Amino acid sequence: MAIIDFFDRGRRLNPSGAAYVGAGQTWTFDEAGRLSCRIAHALGRAGLAREAKAGVLSPNDPRAWICVLGIWRAGLAWVPLNPAHPAGELHHVIDAFDCEVLFYHPSMAPVVAELAPSLPKVRHYVRLDDDGPAGRPSQSGHSSPADRPSPAGHPSLSAWTAGLPDTAPDLPYAMDDVVAVTSTGGTTGLPKGVMNTHRTFAVCLAHFLMSMQYRADEKIVNLAALPMTHASGVFSLAATARGATVVILPKAEPAAVLDAVERHRVTELFLAPTVVYRLLEAPEVTRHDLSSLRYLVYAAAPMSTEKLRLAIDLFGPVMTEAYGLAEAFAGISFMRPEEHLVDGRPDPARLASCGRPNPLITVEIHDDDDNPLPPGTSGEICVRGDLVMKGYYKAPEKTAETVVDGWLHTGDIGHFDQDGYLFITDRKKDMIISGGLNIYPSEIEQVIWGHPAVQDCAVVGAPHPDWGEAATAVVELNPGAHADAAELIALCKARLGSVRAPKHVDFVDSLPRSANGKVLKRTIRDRYWSGHARRI
Repeated sequence: MAIIDFFDRGRRLNPSGAAYVGAGQTWTFDEAGRLSCRIAHALGRAGLAREAKAGVLSPNDPRAWICVLGIWRAGLAWVPLNPAHPAGELHHVIDAFDCEVLFYHPSMAPVVAELAPSLPKVRHYVRLDDDGPAGRPSQSGHSSPADRPSPAGHPSLSAWTAGLPDTAPDLPYAMDDVVAVTSTGGTTGLPKGVMNTHRTFAVCLAHFLMSMQYRADEKIVNLAALPMTHASGVFSLAATARGATVVILPKAEPAAVLDAVERHRVTELFLAPTVVYRLLEAPEVTRHDLSSLRYLVYAAAPMSTEKLRLAIDLFGPVMTEAYGLAEAFAGISFMRPEEHLVDGRPDPARLASCGRPNPLITVEIHDDDDNPLPPGTSGEICVRGDLVMKGYYKAPEKTAETVVDGWLHTGDIGHFDQDGYLFITDRKKDMIISGGLNIYPSEIEQVIWGHPAVQDCAVVGAPHPDWGEAATAVVELNPGAHADAAELIALCKARLGSVRAPKHVDFVDSLPRSANGKVLKRTIRDRYWSGHARRI
């Protein structure tokens, strides 16, 4: 089925129900559907070819997401743009991925004015105005678009779509048509564009629908707190397909997340581990009624097993892991809430797993010669099936390096246990080679995360005159907490032995993170290697 069919299914089930709540507005399925149709007709009127690229530059906002629906309804490909990214990275993505249309939130007008003169491929700019459904003004407190600077001549969304039909255009599609060109994030260099199709997104959403089950009489409410330009947006479509409400927050601030869960009786949300850690430390967490939660999905980065145990104790048996990557979107494996438990209690060994492979793909562990390895043996996690990307945009050589004989090489190192649970032990490129020995940072990070004073940490290889590089831990402490380097090193030695323990510990106020919450290890590592001719 086409990606827009997931929204349309929910619209048929619940036409007058609330589809999106956010920015002081509530959009019913019919209201959102009609606007998405007008956007699709406006894109058709602009003469854009099938699979042409259209970007949306906006913080989380219902209108911005409805523009994505309109892009899909018009047969075009969405280019997600995170407003928290620096202007230089936004420029690279918009230009390198050949965006011809750019929808932007009024708050992004100064950035658009800066970038537009050097974006010759962008033919149409459309400003999202503050009018809500049926022209109702927003209650979000924003000033009107006319009160803010805006590049001259850019029409508002309401003006651009005025008078156009609010019924869906009848357009052909093929399952392998590209519907999104998603940035790989740029944490290891300039971002590549991952081409996802109707087929790959449909498989991803099918996995969510199979894994997150509800009774027929349950009211489902999805909370989109992370950027919808990341997995949070696509994840919300699984709820939308069930006729559920998506509550949209501008940012994943702990107080706002906790308040939204209680006020809207949220049943499911997707968070990065970093945000979960902050929820655990939020002083108001125990003052909120979070009993409506059925699934708190954590993904996008490894999670501390000790903090995961604390989360289960605090939130109940709702923690749910999804493992995926841009090239196999959000659906390689899944660990349901009850799978975190053995004999009714959190199991330390199981908590380190990312679940079992989803049913519509094949997952194997391969050695360096691409031979499959048996359970218990570590190698590279490789994936085959309809979830795998179509390829990198305009980069066939990089595609050929990553997808070999139909197998996507994830770059993640892991193994299966005897029960079929998948364990990720590290990133292939993060491995530290110290004195000829392989050291995996994730093992050290798991130990340090378990210290009660630690909020988050990252372990990287720093230059060493004798060993080439030495494991170095960079640690962010909880507010008001204290720990010293000797204490953390001793803890690692007791758990891992002297060889795998970090040789240095540095403390920072906050770790550098991407807009999606991932710790930027490359940025941390570059600080240590600055001025060195080699990087290993």
